[in-house]
Amino acid sequence: MAGTGRRRIGVFGGTFDPLHEGHLVVADEVYARLQLDELLFVPAGDPWQKATGASEDDRLAMVILGLRGHSNFAVSTVDIDRPGATYTVDTLRDLRHKYPDAELFFIVGADAYVGIGSWKDSEMLPELAEFVVVSRPGDHADGDPTPHSGVNWLEIPALPVSSTQCRQRVRDGLSLEGLVPGEVATYITDHHLYRSAS
Repeated sequence: MAGTGRRRIGVFGGTFDPLHEGHLVVADEVYARLQLDELLFVPAGDPWQKATGASEDDRLAMVILGLRGHSNFAVSTVDIDRPGATYTVDTLRDLRHKYPDAELFFIVGADAYVGIGSWKDSEMLPELAEFVVVSRPGDHADGDPTPHSGVNWLEIPALPVSSTQCRQRVRDGLSLEGLVPGEVATYITDHHLYRSAS
């Protein structure tokens, strides 16, 4: 696995609306188990399959705050900087251009991976990065929906937390303690995010 001499970079894309502790658990596990040199969090600019509750600036700010103290993690703004809808193929092309000599490992949940055939230019994705498909123990996607073998399947004990749950708790006036990093919770409060349904 390691020892090729090439830099190994994980790519963790998502809306991060908001970033929560479950994201960090996945990142920690993938980083350690694949012996990565760095892991990039890549907040989506205008995700084509999902509406967001917070602006891209707020989501980016929350990721930056949430990654403080994680020296092996960094933030890439390639998707926010690029105009138009965010597509994974464009993300990976931009990162491949920026890191031409690195091995890229794209992290995706098993549920999203099953639908990868509907993604823009999905047949090109294996040329740009190896896939890291993460699932909870006992969860398995039905078959391999992609025509390539460069897939790393990792079972990761997931925290019972989702961004949807976090947004709902804010609307209900409930605490986010233990669900999101403390600085992210403070940011959500200070910027009055997620107070109404979106």
